[in-house]
Amino acid sequence: MSVMIPAWVGDTLTPVEKMDVHRRGLPHKAISVFVMRGTRTLIQRRALSKYHTPGLWANTCCTHPNWGETALDCAGRRLGEELGITGLSLRHRGRVSYRADVGGGLIEDERVEIYTADAPKSMPLVPNPDEVAEARWIDLAELSAEIAAAPQRFTPWLRIYLADHAEAIFAA
Repeated sequence: MSVMIPAWVGDTLTPVEKMDVHRRGLPHKAISVFVMRGTRTLIQRRALSKYHTPGLWANTCCTHPNWGETALDCAGRRLGEELGITGLSLRHRGRVSYRADVGGGLIEDERVEIYTADAPKSMPLVPNPDEVAEARWIDLAELSAEIAAAPQRFTPWLRIYLADHAEAIFAA
């Protein structure tokens, strides 16, 4: 089944098939979520079957809204689909744009709505193995140190978020 996501073709936002968007490097809408417990964030290692950046560590979840879907609805949906997380209050933290080669001839040129949410201590995780190889909690300072030591283990967007947008995303 073909997934249609919102992408800009010229100056017009239009539904375009997801793989076509990435092959052509079209600018498109996306969401990213960081679930937090104090200074710790939940990160995930992408499933090895993912069509790009398999096995790399990323933020809690990220995806592209379906055509006609709001960013907030998409963020809530994707938390459930990827990690079995439901019922969190999502806070919009702003918009980020980036362009990155993600391998295999694919380009992410994203206009990302960033959300954060506070996790209760007893929040269950039920990772979907088609999406997530593993998940773990990590302090933001430790995450930055791990990225500096081995950037190839992390997705381009997570590296960009931490290097260029951490204050806006994580400020109280």
